[in-house]
Amino acid sequence: MLNAVWILPAISGVAFAFILFFGKRLPFQGKEVGLGVISLNFVLATIAAFAWIARGSGEGGLRTPVRRIYEWYSDGKTKVTVGWHVDGFTVAMLFVVAFISLMVHIFSWEYMRTDSRVTHYYAALSLFTGAMFLMVMASSTLELLVGWELMGLCSFLLIGHWWEDQDNTDAALKAFFTTRTGDIGLLVGIVMTYFIGGRSFDIQTINDRALGGKATHLVLLVAAVALFCGVIGKSAQFPLHTWLPDAMAGPTPASSLIHAATMVVAGVYLFARLYGVFWQGFSIHAGGMNLGAWVGSITLVMAAGLAFVQTDIKKVLAYSTVSQLGYMVMALSVGAWTGAIFHLFTHAFFKALLFQGAGSISHSGSHHSFEMERMGGLRKYMPWTYRTFFVGYLALAGIIPFAGFWSKDEILLGAHRNGFGLAFAAGCVGAFMTACYMTRVMYKVFFGDNRLHLFHDEPAHGAAVLDDHGVLAMAGHGDGHVAHVALGSEAHVVHGSAVDTVAHDGPHESNWWILAPLVAMAAASTVVFLIQLPGTGRLSTLFTKWTTNEVLEKTVVKAGFEHKFSLSVAIPSLLLALAGIAVGYWYNFVKKGDLGLVRRLAILRTGHRVLKNKYYLDVLWTDVIVAAIKGPIAKAAYWFNQNAIDGALNAAGKSTVRASKFVYEVIDQGIVDGAVNGAGASTGGLGGALRLLQNGRVQSYASLFIGAAGLAVLAVALFT
Repeated sequence: MLNAVWILPAISGVAFAFILFFGKRLPFQGKEVGLGVISLNFVLATIAAFAWIARGSGEGGLRTPVRRIYEWYSDGKTKVTVGWHVDGFTVAMLFVVAFISLMVHIFSWEYMRTDSRVTHYYAALSLFTGAMFLMVMASSTLELLVGWELMGLCSFLLIGHWWEDQDNTDAALKAFFTTRTGDIGLLVGIVMTYFIGGRSFDIQTINDRALGGKATHLVLLVAAVALFCGVIGKSAQFPLHTWLPDAMAGPTPASSLIHAATMVVAGVYLFARLYGVFWQGFSIHAGGMNLGAWVGSITLVMAAGLAFVQTDIKKVLAYSTVSQLGYMVMALSVGAWTGAIFHLFTHAFFKALLFQGAGSISHSGSHHSFEMERMGGLRKYMPWTYRTFFVGYLALAGIIPFAGFWSKDEILLGAHRNGFGLAFAAGCVGAFMTACYMTRVMYKVFFGDNRLHLFHDEPAHGAAVLDDHGVLAMAGHGDGHVAHVALGSEAHVVHGSAVDTVAHDGPHESNWWILAPLVAMAAASTVVFLIQLPGTGRLSTLFTKWTTNEVLEKTVVKAGFEHKFSLSVAIPSLLLALAGIAVGYWYNFVKKGDLGLVRRLAILRTGHRVLKNKYYLDVLWTDVIVAAIKGPIAKAAYWFNQNAIDGALNAAGKSTVRASKFVYEVIDQGIVDGAVNGAGASTGGLGGALRLLQNGRVQSYASLFIGAAGLAVLAVALFT
């Protein structure tokens, strides 16, 4: 299977085309094709993972990667190749992408059941998954770029799925253009690494030459910074993180796929795959804070702070994703490569679980709303959703033995032991804050009294309203879903039955199309730590053994940045998480979220206002930078276009007209035509004279002949 991994993106691409063109003619609108293909992909990815585990080690105890390279283009100096590179990192990503995408497809079967564009939705999911498959198995930066940009396109389609709402359209455009901003740097970085690689786009060659001293440190630094711009945009790092929370406008299952296994982890994957360039460019081996460590540290703390003031459960989880991505970027920047990749792996399970848990709550517990003020006490009505969400909460908070504890501990251990004290401190603060704000979520959603009945702004039963796609429907009736008033960030969500059972029967548990993926991901979040058990035995640190590669050996291992599990770091990190839970419990369960102290103290009021306004970064980007581009800069560009560019073109046009007139009147008509007409007149005059001689009389011709003969004789006589 390792030699045929190209099948995974290939069949996903075929599924996309088939669903798009023929899905509406099928009994389930193409859903059956999408689910069938991703199920096959999951089986193939699992086979590939076991094939890699069973693969014997080569020299130095490393498993040799499987590479299939084919020449695509060559002009003598440049050879462009395509193919695939499969190692432990690749198969880990293939497995997690296939698993999470399968869970999303199953969950969406019920959640999107009556959506009028479900065919397009499942087509986009297939292409999205295929693009991620293509990116993680790419052998060259050009192939990686194709998968990267296809994911950008799919995220645009899915975020703007309900494009009738201007907010959704704006969110899709914001995501698209913000990530494109980072992609400018990525393209520059790809061009630079092409020359670093000796005129090659091959990733292995680029890493080898970067680590082999084939480029100066300055060149590697500039290339690393350029590539890192792509990481900042795609993985929503400060200051380009603002698009990700707004991306919650799309369907919740799509949000879980974007946040857990595809779009946002692409930047982290790029960082880890081109690690040779970053290692040398950022001088990670030298210790001390570098650009990546600063950005990751700032992001993880900043985003955690924003999660505290969100009232929409999906927005809380979105900022949580930004914060956890900050952990991964920071980890890679401090030499904790394995910790970063293991956290990427574990985070996919519990973050997808939390997002789909939020979808289950909206679907059956809060009248299609994600506003936590409409929830409360749902553990009594939705026991399975509560249990699975609780597992995700503990995993994200970093509580032993759940997945998040082990992966986050490796990151903190690496930052501490490798000499990155500020990054370690930021990680500790982030651990405390994460546990605290997630405790707030648990209280508002599952504990206390249910508050749904306190909101009476839903349309009355049987009232005429417009459904999700502008079709006149009856509230609580019809095939369309009602666009409820003021229902939170996903007012257009299309899920459940055509009859709004929440409005009829109150909160209740979701059905097993939704619960089955939650249970599966909760189980994975609980037991995945078994593949990275601490110790020195044959079954310990299996994930490290499976994913260690040649680049890692030349960088992290050689520098002594790989560390064994340490209780001296693990216990304090666990205590920080427990302290966060304790503070969150006291403030929410005991004090009931009282903001009295915040209102009384000016410094706390200011801090709260800054958080509510998202550090005013949206104001900076939207009202200052974008408004300047749309306003004064656009007007200046228009003036320059009209007066400078068009003025120059108009002047050139007028000069051309004048020159043409001169050429026509003076040269063409006066000189050229004059000469031609003069030659014609001369020929006509000569012809007229000769016509007098040619009169048809024989005696005239005889006289002319005799005269000519006489003149000839006279001439001979005179000149001889």
